[in-house]
Amino acid sequence: MWNNVKAKVMGLKILHGFCNYCTQRHASVGVWVKRTPEKHRRCGQVPGKTRLFATRNSLSTEPPWRVLFFGTDDFAVESLKLLSASRDSNDRVVESLEVVTLSNDVSVKKFADQNKLPVHVWPLGDLQGRFDVGVVVSFGCLLREGLINQFPCGILNVHPSLLPRWRGPAPVFHTILHGDTITGVSVMQIRPKRFDVGPILHQEIYQVPDNFTADQLGATLATKGAQLLIDTLRTLPERITNRREQAQDGATVAPKISTSMSWIVWEEQTCVQIDCLFRAIASRIPLRTIWMGKTIKLLDFAGKCNISLSGRGRIPVPGSMSYQKESNTLAVCCKDGWVGFKVVMLKKRLSAADFYNGYLHQSFQNRSGPPKQECLFHSNRTKLHSAGEENSLTQLHAVH
Repeated sequence: MWNNVKAKVMGLKILHGFCNYCTQRHASVGVWVKRTPEKHRRCGQVPGKTRLFATRNSLSTEPPWRVLFFGTDDFAVESLKLLSASRDSNDRVVESLEVVTLSNDVSVKKFADQNKLPVHVWPLGDLQGRFDVGVVVSFGCLLREGLINQFPCGILNVHPSLLPRWRGPAPVFHTILHGDTITGVSVMQIRPKRFDVGPILHQEIYQVPDNFTADQLGATLATKGAQLLIDTLRTLPERITNRREQAQDGATVAPKISTSMSWIVWEEQTCVQIDCLFRAIASRIPLRTIWMGKTIKLLDFAGKCNISLSGRGRIPVPGSMSYQKESNTLAVCCKDGWVGFKVVMLKKRLSAADFYNGYLHQSFQNRSGPPKQECLFHSNRTKLHSAGEENSLTQLHAVH
């Protein structure tokens, strides 16, 4: 009622926007509006003061939207491409599009420059009611509550997992690392102070193909997430009304990948776990082990090997090596079998045949007794312990 009187006195039209805390639409004008200090009846939050804007004759309650996009990497570019294309399509979802990014050498900045999209410098100032909704994809920075409240429809986030599973900066890597067969994409509303905890507006399930790498999965989910974003914006008021809070059960965290994750623990990791580890991180961080006191990188993973050493006079232990001439593969014994690698990196790249002939051939001539040190890879437990328990590859991290 106060808004109606104030608006008439000032000669302003009454606008409506969605509360960032619940589904109720509040009357508002282009001034500071003093709200009651009592908790909101429908969502239990204390609105306090909310900055509301009047830059149009009426605020959009349907597409096309004025969008401010926050992003950095190639995953984010896929969503930005569809948003940009939507401005000129028959089914126009976006009226105007501007971009916020963190540096000049990221993919989103390059796309924005190529397509003549206005670019804002982070951190942002007062946006003065220039946008209806924000979109965040792979941005990496928490957004303060004051910024979120400047968008009448809030700020959306495209996240490549079925939240609340794999909250955090590296959901795609952890999906592959832990052997998930089902994943997907989520479009949620941003909330301040914590990543990936806001209410879900839209989700789509995706079955992970066998032997998919993190790079392949990331590219696929980027495309699916971009389309899901457009679908969400097309019916945004309805999506906001029907949004649902994330469940407390099943929440897991997806921390950034690190070099400490690349050390193989032959005694503890199975063939499947090493396979998942390679497909998750090897395109960025090569798998590593210790040989004769030196770090050796294991490249070109060949999968599980069917090897039997019975009758050859020695019992394989985790880390034992066996050269397979027929397939030119260096097989290594792990917890429950053998895995193969086609290439290793010592001082330079070596094929399995070159590594065997140059370093192992003489040692393999003596096949009796325990395996010699030259024929063993060792787990670097010092590196693993110094990294902390959070990087253990045999544990599932639960909570973001």
